[in-house]
Amino acid sequence: MTIRARRLSCWSFESESEEALAGRPFPSACVLAQADFAEVGLPRARAEAIRGLARAVEQGQVRFSGIVDENHLLALPGVGDWTVQYIAMRALGEPDAFPAGDLGLQRASGLSHKALLARAERWRPWRAYAASALWMKGHE
Repeated sequence: MTIRARRLSCWSFESESEEALAGRPFPSACVLAQADFAEVGLPRARAEAIRGLARAVEQGQVRFSGIVDENHLLALPGVGDWTVQYIAMRALGEPDAFPAGDLGLQRASGLSHKALLARAERWRPWRAYAASALWMKGHE
């Protein structure tokens, strides 16, 4: 079961299969801001980062529409460049986002963070698609 499915199953969808959960909306920022992530096995620091981001969304400090200020996200505790790039890629559909610090991308490419970032310059403005392809390669 994926982490997403485990999270959803902890918050009132416990009897559903992962396939059924895929069609469910993700819990709201209000729910995530109060969530106990120990139930899904997340480390305490990561859980607090998710709660902090959820609180910022709930309070209107962060919005996932239009242009998102990366520096505002980076100012949140526990949020680094990987998180900002991942949010840009997955939540905002930014085709040039690239989380070069992702270990899965580094393993699939056989490159270090620095070397992968340099190589990814060739893939602009479509680096998110390259990331997806590398993640798929890593699952083969």
